[in-house]
Amino acid sequence: MRIFSRLYDWVLVWARHQHAAWFLGGLSFAESSFFPIPPDVMLAPMTLARREKAWRYAWITTIASVVGGVFGYLIGMFAFDLIEPWIQEFGYAERFRMAIEWFQVWGFWVVFLAGFSPVPYKLFTISAGTVGMAFLPFILASVIGRGARFFLVAGLIYWGGERMDRMMRKYIDRLGWIFIVLAIVIYLIVNGI
Repeated sequence: MRIFSRLYDWVLVWARHQHAAWFLGGLSFAESSFFPIPPDVMLAPMTLARREKAWRYAWITTIASVVGGVFGYLIGMFAFDLIEPWIQEFGYAERFRMAIEWFQVWGFWVVFLAGFSPVPYKLFTISAGTVGMAFLPFILASVIGRGARFFLVAGLIYWGGERMDRMMRKYIDRLGWIFIVLAIVIYLIVNGI
């Protein structure tokens, strides 16, 4: 089934939309504080569709993500009691406790690594607010970590250009199904099923 290649073509068309940059910013903001889908899934095809705007898109993604991270920080600081049941319900409780422990040991570096890596950044923005991490180091780590990640993604797509597009078209369906199978296996392992 070629579901992912159709989805890829659809995202490329959507990436050329006149308001695509606003959608990218909204997704980047939401992902940093509560939404599960990372902005890379929109940044990459947008950069591929409009390579001349690669760096602009990377900036939009970085800034919106950091602002969303500040929102997550404020949630952790002022409204953790309201979201704690959701953290429990969606199975993030253990990872959240782990994030809190990491803050006590590594602080700045935890936010930097969470910003750059594929781990759920939102857990660390909320955790930072919950433990009362100093705000300026939080912002600095977020800007450096998120910026490095999104400029790397935009740069790879920019320099890969048409070759990257051909490679994505060739392997997107296989990669999509592999990702789904891996997600299911990880879910089963984490939940002890």
